[in-house]
Amino acid sequence: KWCKRARRGAVQGGDHMFTLDENGKRADVCVQNGKGLCHIKHLTDREGLYGHGRMFAHVTVDPGCSIGYHAHNHETEFYYIIKGEGVFNDDGKEVIVHAGDICATGYGQSHGLENKSSEPVEMIALIVME
Repeated sequence: KWCKRARRGAVQGGDHMFTLDENGKRADVCVQNGKGLCHIKHLTDREGLYGHGRMFAHVTVDPGCSIGYHAHNHETEFYYIIKGEGVFNDDGKEVIVHAGDICATGYGQSHGLENKSSEPVEMIALIVME
């Protein structure tokens, strides 16, 4: 079996694609005009989502930080909470989310997430296209 390096650190071998940990793109960014910086580790790129999505990432939201309220049109974003507690704004309704919870927003709906606790919130974020 052969492997070749693809764009942005993804590795292809046969019919499989994977991204080695050291090749995952990382960024500390303000997300959708939220408070503070979120730490994002992209788990793959668009190519790795085979045209069906635009983001698959591990996201950490530090205490006092947030992902700003924003809409999703022609796509759906899922949050899978791994660790911590956050305030999820679900199209204007605030809900406390914990590890194991899944949040889905799409088809013109809006959402955001704020960490009002003293511990980081860790989650997987996946955006899939319509």
